[in-house]
Amino acid sequence: MSSSILRTALSAPQHCLRRPRRTSRLFSSGPPPTSRPRTLLCTLALLTTVGLGTYTAGALFPHPYFTFIAPRPAPGPPADPDSPSSRAYAASLEESLQSLPLLHSLRSQPEADEWYEVRPYERFPEDRRVNNLTAGALRGPGKLALRPLVRARYDESEAVVIVHVGRGLCGHDGIIHGGLLATLLDESLARTAINNLPDKIGVTASLSINYRAPTFADQFIVIKVRLNEKNGRKAKVSGRVEDLKGNLLVEASATFVQPKYSNMLSNSVVKQAMGEPEPRKKNPVLLLEGMPPPAAKS
Repeated sequence: MSSSILRTALSAPQHCLRRPRRTSRLFSSGPPPTSRPRTLLCTLALLTTVGLGTYTAGALFPHPYFTFIAPRPAPGPPADPDSPSSRAYAASLEESLQSLPLLHSLRSQPEADEWYEVRPYERFPEDRRVNNLTAGALRGPGKLALRPLVRARYDESEAVVIVHVGRGLCGHDGIIHGGLLATLLDESLARTAINNLPDKIGVTASLSINYRAPTFADQFIVIKVRLNEKNGRKAKVSGRVEDLKGNLLVEASATFVQPKYSNMLSNSVVKQAMGEPEPRKKNPVLLLEGMPPPAAKS
């Protein structure tokens, strides 16, 4: 009994001495570790570098959707589409058009001889052109700087139209106006439909359009048209607008009808507006297999 009491008495001071040590550690006023401020400075430097790099990259190479949110200011299109500067711009754009990989692919495909190529409004009379929307009022740099390029099948069942749309054709700055796209689609669809009507004269009976993605300005767009049905004075067609990468922008379908009074109208102006193909070159027909074609007369 006395020995246990003695052990307790001897051990008590040791417990009393240990507690102040723990308390002194909790309330120690020694200097904090030096690694924490250094880590904070490194983090701030890294964030600053990344932020500046991202801002610089975005300013030099902005994503199209950023330009949609905050478009860059730009001067309006020239007032005179026939000025030397406007003609020079159109010439450089024509060179870009002729060098498009898509156009080269269309011209070199196996069935290329089943297609013809025209430029609508190329032979359009001047007195008609000045009062035409796409060939007159919307002609020039910043708008429709080039005549459309059309590649169509000789049987008029399909067509591919390449158009350049400028920044002056926008609704929201940088985005082509939906009404302008509807106009281009209406004309492209009409060309295929009218060529399948008996008298080659037709009007739009219905036009349905679905916009799938924004169409950005200052680019070539591709309008693909297909004949779906023709029945007497009625033709149904469908089409789609794509960018050069093949992304779908707009879908459309339409019905065109030939008016009952079409026999009283002349379709010569319509043909001039749409563009007519050159006569197909036919190989000479030989009367006997192996017989060479007749020699040309001197």
